[in-house]
Amino acid sequence: MTPGATQSRVKSLQRRKAGRILLAAAALTGLLLVAATSGGFRINMTPSEPLGLWRIVTLDRPPVVGDLVFICPPDTEAMRAARLRGYLRSGLCPGGLAPLIKTVIATSGQSVEIESHVRVDGVLIASSAMARSDGKGRSLSPFAGGTIPADTVFLYSSFVGSYDSRYFGPLPVSGILGLAQEVLTYAP
Repeated sequence: MTPGATQSRVKSLQRRKAGRILLAAAALTGLLLVAATSGGFRINMTPSEPLGLWRIVTLDRPPVVGDLVFICPPDTEAMRAARLRGYLRSGLCPGGLAPLIKTVIATSGQSVEIESHVRVDGVLIASSAMARSDGKGRSLSPFAGGTIPADTVFLYSSFVGSYDSRYFGPLPVSGILGLAQEVLTYAP
């Protein structure tokens, strides 16, 4: 065998070995993602809460004010429009949406007022300024406010660009997947 043929054979073997390593790494990554998802782990890539790895913890009681929850947005026209605008990510919830991580700030029977800021039962919510337009200059319509209906929660994030109940209103409690627990996160 000539030196050129030997080098060509060695390179071919190296390429096949590298291909097998990449295939094994991809398979391992896929298995880890399946295991993490079935184990209640989720990766948050939105700025509404710290970026990183979160866990869904079973909520074995009704939600209360202050709970940080994972919730599936309902499959409604408003949520589909929000997805088209880029406010919501794709995921495994109804309508192909990803769960949201938001804080419950009002529950059934509480009063929500929305003006320049949000008030719950007359108390001003910190960092709740209303935006008239999104980051691309498109107009935003606020929720009208009022008494929170039975079996729904009003959700909020202090992130200035958060798309939350200030705009889409209360969501059904039935969409709550569980409490949101930080595992490994980074707040930029």
